[in-house]
Amino acid sequence: MSKPVIIMWFRHDLRLKDNPALFHAVDIAQNTIVDGVKAKVLPIYIQDDTAPSQAQPGGASKWWLHQSLTSLSTSTESSLQLFSGEPLAILQALMAEHNVTHVLWNRCYEPWQIARDSNIKTQLKQHDVEVLSCNGHLLWEPMQVLKKDNTPYKVFTPYYRKGCLTRTEPRYPQSMDLSIDWCTSNSATRIELADLGLLPDIHWYGSIEKMWQPGEQGAADRLATFIAGASRQYREDRNIPAVTGTSLLSPYLHFGEISINTVWYALKDAYANDPENEHCDTYLSELGWREFSHYLLFHFPHIPTENFNSKFDTFIWRNDPQDLHAWQRGQTGIPIVDAGMRELYQTGYMHNRVRMIVGSFLVKNLLVDWRAGERWFWDCLLDADMAANSASWQWVAGSGADASPYFRIFNPILQGEKFDKEGEYVKHYCPELRKLPPKFIHKPWEAPSNILQACDVVLGHNYPKPLVDLKVSRQRALETFAKSKEDTLHANT
Repeated sequence: MSKPVIIMWFRHDLRLKDNPALFHAVDIAQNTIVDGVKAKVLPIYIQDDTAPSQAQPGGASKWWLHQSLTSLSTSTESSLQLFSGEPLAILQALMAEHNVTHVLWNRCYEPWQIARDSNIKTQLKQHDVEVLSCNGHLLWEPMQVLKKDNTPYKVFTPYYRKGCLTRTEPRYPQSMDLSIDWCTSNSATRIELADLGLLPDIHWYGSIEKMWQPGEQGAADRLATFIAGASRQYREDRNIPAVTGTSLLSPYLHFGEISINTVWYALKDAYANDPENEHCDTYLSELGWREFSHYLLFHFPHIPTENFNSKFDTFIWRNDPQDLHAWQRGQTGIPIVDAGMRELYQTGYMHNRVRMIVGSFLVKNLLVDWRAGERWFWDCLLDADMAANSASWQWVAGSGADASPYFRIFNPILQGEKFDKEGEYVKHYCPELRKLPPKFIHKPWEAPSNILQACDVVLGHNYPKPLVDLKVSRQRALETFAKSKEDTLHANT
């Protein structure tokens, strides 16, 4: 019999540090000896071609994944083996090539992944292969947090305060350095990174790669920078898009290049002498919202494509394709909206405050279905995550759990004047408006013609006129919502 092999299947955990499944794989390998031969760990990554189309990574995520796999390959001493196809078939092929005794992975929580992994576990165990799955992605697993009547929470605050914070503290990150004996033999079915087709033919990501450093080291550096700087003014600065007031950790957390436990305790430890620090508490609650998104997806698996609140099923969307295209390209004529959409396209990221503004504008001022916005974000965001993306879009639309009421319609002018007072953010991403004074930077259509001329702004030429009248479109949205409520009432009587 050939040497024993422990398969470590990397998924959304592209790291070595504080990786529960890897920790157990190494431990098992060190204690597994067959015919006097100690087991080795075979690290693999599988591009699951059987995943539903809505779960296939978008363009920006593919770029990040390519870089992250490159980093992980280096960390595993070039032992990482890549595959593409059906995971069960690939694992069975590896079992035919190697003396596989165990397969380990960290759990994923999207509905299709849960079904896939359950089937794989059943099939492998029938072939006397031990399977161990671990929690390497969440602080609190969704099946463990329920109300007293054993039903899931639907509102964030009680979920976080009562359901999570009153439970046992999250697992403290494992700090030990692993001495790993990697399996270096190459499978006959493995492929090269380029064969995954993650990089597009057109080099559109030049500005993105200047801003980001994917990989485990990049994640650690980003966390250290946040703790030393922005975390100390997080409560206020997180709303100011012109400054780096947030952690910028979301892509690293999505791909698992740093564990959520590491981030949680890094903040708590940094503020251990100031346990009631409002900046720390506010950031931790944002991590709690990430948990809540995964919780909702686990308990309500329809939310990526269907309204959480079925009352919105009768809502009549305009879905004007020209409006949608103008929104996608940052050409709506509403500066804070355009700046946000251009930031998204140029950097693969958008400030969280601005995400709410552009989302509200699309869904309420333009009456475009939230699913169209979700799909665009899915393709353009480096941190595109099925749980967070669907939960956040439904929150903005008013159709989700614990959602912002539909009648709460963000006024992009007021939002811009409050959170981008001098127009620095708008001027950065809409340079054609950079000469406008702060008084008009968020509403150039109100500027006198002589000021527009002096600032080289020609509305309808080098900067678009507003796509809609904000007052009129707000009233239209409210009337549409009222009619939807009436239709729902009639349908139920």
